[in-house]
Amino acid sequence: MTGLVHEECGVFGIFAPNSCDVASTAYYALFALQHRGQESAGIVVNNDGVFSVHKDVGLVNDVFDREILDKLGIGNMAIGHVRYGTTGASGRENAQPIVVNHLKGNMALAHNGNLVNSFELRSELENEGSIFHTTSDTEVISYIITKERVKSRSIEQAVIAAMDRIKGAYSLVVMSPSKLIVARDPNGFRPLCYGVREDGSYVVASESCALDSVGAEKLREVDPGEVVVFSSEGVKSYREHCGAEKHFCVFEYLYFARPDSVIDGCCVHDARLRAGAFLAQKYKIDADIVVGVPDSGLDAALGYSRVSGIPYGIGFIKNKYIGRTFISPAQKTREDRVKIKLNVVKSVIAGKRVILVDDSIVRGTTSARIVGLLRDAGAREVHMLSSAPPFLNPCYYGTDIDSRDNLIACHHTVEEIAKIIGVDSLGYLDLNHAKLLAGGDGKGFCAACFDGEYPTEIPRQSNKNRFERPISENPKFRKRRTEE
Repeated sequence: MTGLVHEECGVFGIFAPNSCDVASTAYYALFALQHRGQESAGIVVNNDGVFSVHKDVGLVNDVFDREILDKLGIGNMAIGHVRYGTTGASGRENAQPIVVNHLKGNMALAHNGNLVNSFELRSELENEGSIFHTTSDTEVISYIITKERVKSRSIEQAVIAAMDRIKGAYSLVVMSPSKLIVARDPNGFRPLCYGVREDGSYVVASESCALDSVGAEKLREVDPGEVVVFSSEGVKSYREHCGAEKHFCVFEYLYFARPDSVIDGCCVHDARLRAGAFLAQKYKIDADIVVGVPDSGLDAALGYSRVSGIPYGIGFIKNKYIGRTFISPAQKTREDRVKIKLNVVKSVIAGKRVILVDDSIVRGTTSARIVGLLRDAGAREVHMLSSAPPFLNPCYYGTDIDSRDNLIACHHTVEEIAKIIGVDSLGYLDLNHAKLLAGGDGKGFCAACFDGEYPTEIPRQSNKNRFERPISENPKFRKRRTEE
């Protein structure tokens, strides 16, 4: 990813028939989901209704060690989360899962996605006296569910009722003293699936790669709008909110998901190969070698090579011990880390006409640095292809693009961008091809960041840090209060 777009979050849950080391299971699953968030990680273990929690900023192996996992103890349920936040700051206070103690017991919740009405809901809750300890919209969801739980017969009925109020993208994992509940928003923006292990444990995760990592066989996706409950009574599905048109985020196939994950029957690796094939059909470039930007540009580069007949080469070696470039908070730091993260194999590049394939171009500055590395290594020509269409619009469903200000394609033509990043030519994947990556008819996807066609209402407040100051200090809130 060459720009400023940040990861999604990753969620995991396990319901075991008997007490066992569910903390370690959650740990391994979160390791498999680490690509979806590197800000913080957390695990909550349920041992006979007693919740043990540990969460902190950092990567999974920084947050947890054997001693911490042992302290979490055994249990029959656990949920876990890795975070890159699209709402709220990146401090420990916003690490998940969130644990709530209420009138009818305990609840723990982990969330992937972004609400479009979190500002309005939080305003309402604060006016009613609710006290927030975080600045994420996940805590808003926990309050709504808790309010519904007080007047509901069961935790699953509270989740179903809460779904009438929360709008936007959410894949939820909720744990009560006796049940594991998962829910997916009616549009199905974010992935969520579940499977079973040989010991009878049910596991749920954002991606199937996490199920693989803990020895679970994937059973199916959680349907958009569906609530699934795992308990001692078995598995039960509630479909009150099913039936809306599906709008799965197409960028999951392009970038977010791990290549070995399978979503809706399509392997992500195959989808990215298809993206490269589409690029090869459109852009017939006379070149000597095709290289991809690690990691998510590699599959598309291979797909381009196979169709074009131009040899595929390993042009970059990636330092596996550094986080993704765009995690750096400052642009200067982000640029410096490109050199640390990627090194060019000069013998592959020198004197060659190179086709460079990356998963997307967002800001453009990192692209220019990568192209500069190729030029310094002796590339005779550099032709860049993006396996995603141009980013033209903010995303309100979990991708950290909250304005058009830093999107290079909003302010420059393709020819201008090519000149800015220093390439001989530049091409993007067509939007209609992006919607065909899963091999279907192209329907059922959200591509609003590319085409501006939002499936929901646009939020009144979309800035990532909109909860960093009191709601009452927001000018729009004061205006509304004055009008009332």
